[in-house]
Amino acid sequence: MLRHALHAKIHHATVTYCDADYVGSITIDRDLLDASGMRPNEKVLVADCDSAARFETYVIAGERGSGVIGVNGACARLSGIGHKLIVMSFCMVNDAEFASHRPRVVIVGAGNRVGQVTEYAPD
Repeated sequence: MLRHALHAKIHHATVTYCDADYVGSITIDRDLLDASGMRPNEKVLVADCDSAARFETYVIAGERGSGVIGVNGACARLSGIGHKLIVMSFCMVNDAEFASHRPRVVIVGAGNRVGQVTEYAPD
C-alpha cells in the first residue's frame, strides 16, 4: 500500500505579485525551492492564509535571491499581494518509508528569504 505524505512545505511566504493573465502556476524564489526540496513543474497545494482559499498548481522557479512569490493564472484571483501562503508538496511512500519519512519545512523570513529549515520527525 502507498500513502500520501507531506514531502515539503514553505510556510508563510508573502505574495509579491499576482498575474491573472499568465498561463498558470506559482513562481517561487529558487532559494526557497532549494531549501525545501521542491522542484520546478512539481504539483503543489497552496493555502492562502488571508483569503482561506486553497488551490493546486505547479511550480515555476523564480530568480534566485529575488524573494519572488507570484500567483499566476486563475489562482491569482484567489490571492493578493501581501497575502501569506503555505505551499505544500506531497509524495507517495510505502509503509516502510513512511516510518522514517521526514518532511522538510522552510519557515520563511523577512523579504521571503529562507528563515528556519526544519524537518518533521516521524511518529
